[in-house]
Amino acid sequence: MAGLGAGALLPARTFAATSAGLNPGSPDDQGKALTALLQKASQTGDQIFLQPGTYIVTGVDLPARTNLAGIPGTTRLVYGGGGSFLKASSGAQIRLSGLVIDGANQPLAGGAKALVDAANVTRIVIEDCDVAASAKNAIALSQCGGSIRNNRISGARDAGIFASQSTGLDITANHVGACGNGGILIFRDAQGPDGTIVSGNRVENIRADGGGTGQNGNGINVFRAGNVLVSNNVLKNCAFSAVRANAGNNVQIIGNNCTGSGEMALYSEFAFEGAVIANNIVDGAASGISMVNFDGGGRMGTCSGNVVRNLTAIGPYPADAPGFGIGISVEADIAVTGNVIENAALYGIKLGWGPYMRNLTATGNVIRQAGTGIYVSVVDGVGSAIVTDNIIEKAVRGGILGHRWMDAVTKDLARQNASGYDRLIVERNILS
Repeated sequence: MAGLGAGALLPARTFAATSAGLNPGSPDDQGKALTALLQKASQTGDQIFLQPGTYIVTGVDLPARTNLAGIPGTTRLVYGGGGSFLKASSGAQIRLSGLVIDGANQPLAGGAKALVDAANVTRIVIEDCDVAASAKNAIALSQCGGSIRNNRISGARDAGIFASQSTGLDITANHVGACGNGGILIFRDAQGPDGTIVSGNRVENIRADGGGTGQNGNGINVFRAGNVLVSNNVLKNCAFSAVRANAGNNVQIIGNNCTGSGEMALYSEFAFEGAVIANNIVDGAASGISMVNFDGGGRMGTCSGNVVRNLTAIGPYPADAPGFGIGISVEADIAVTGNVIENAALYGIKLGWGPYMRNLTATGNVIRQAGTGIYVSVVDGVGSAIVTDNIIEKAVRGGILGHRWMDAVTKDLARQNASGYDRLIVERNILS
C-alpha cells in the first residue's frame, strides 16, 4: 500500500487502473473510463494507482471520496481538450498524489477555472504533483480546506494557485514559476477571516500579462482575506510585488526572501487593520515596504527587523507622487523599528503623506545611502510622530526633513529640534 502520511485518506486497498482497462500510451481519451473507476473506488474506499505512462483524459469528475495516485514525474495525465480536466464540485476527502497534470496549453471549456478545479471540498490534498501548461489557472479551489504541498507548478497563463473562500487551507513547500498573472492568490468575495497558511514556497518569474498597476504580477497576493500567514517563502522576479495584501486584516508577512520585485516588494494596502511585516529581506525593487492608504481605512501594524536595499525608483508604470525609490512607507498607527535600509533613491523611510499621518514611530533604524533619510509629513492638522534613535549615513538631501506633500519645508531635523511642530518629536538621531 502506498504511504499516505498522517491524517491522509487511508485506502481499503490500492487498485491498479490498468486492471480496469485504462491503458498508458493509448491515443484515445480515457476520461470517461477514469471517472467511472473513481466513482466505483469512492464507494469502497480504494486508492486508484495509475502506472507510469501517458493517459489522455478530458472531463474527469472527482467524486466525494477520491484517492488517485501515480509515480511522480512518470504518470502523466494530459488534457485532451474540449471540456474540463479534473473537476470536483463537492467532496469529503480528495487526494491527488504523484501525478503529472499537463494542460498542453489547450483552452479549458465547460466553465473550468483551472486544470484542477475544486469547490466545496472539506479536505483536499494535492501532493508531489507536477501541474503545468494551463490556459487559465493551474489549481483553483473555492470553499476548500486541506493542503497543497510539495508540488511543482509552472506555465499557467493566469495564476499558479487561486484559492478563494478557503476553509482551512495550507499551501506549503511548492515551487511555482513562469505564470502569466500571479503565483499564489488567496482571495475572498467579501472582507473576512480566512486563515490560510502560505509557507515555505518558492515563487519566481511571475509576469503581469493582464496589465494593470498591481492586480496582476504578484508572487503571493492576499485580497480581502484576513488572518493569513505568509512566511518563509523565497520570491524572485515578480513583475509587481513579492507579497501584496489588499484589505487583509491581521495579515502576517514574516521571514520572506524577496529579490527582483518590479514594483513595491511587500505591500499592505487599502482597508487593512493589524498587519505585521517583520524579518523579511528585500533586495532589488522599485520600492521596499508599504503600509498605507489611511484614506481608505489602512491602519495599525508593525514593521520591524526587515533588511531593505537596492531600490531603483524605476517601476513598471509612471508613478504618482511621491514616486518609487522608498525603503519603507507608513501612514497610521504603525511602529517602524529595527529595520536596515540601504540604497533608497528617494526616501529611506516615509512617515505619512499630506494629512494622512497618525501615531507613527520610527525608532532604532539604520539608513544608509538614501536621497533623504526620513521624510515626515508636517502639513496642518497632521497626527503625531516620534523619530528617535536612528542612524542615518550618506543621505544626499538631508537626514530628517519635514514635508508638505513633495516639498521639503524644514531644515534638517536631525541637526536641530522640531520646535513649532507640537505633535512631532525628533531626538537622539545620528547623522553622518
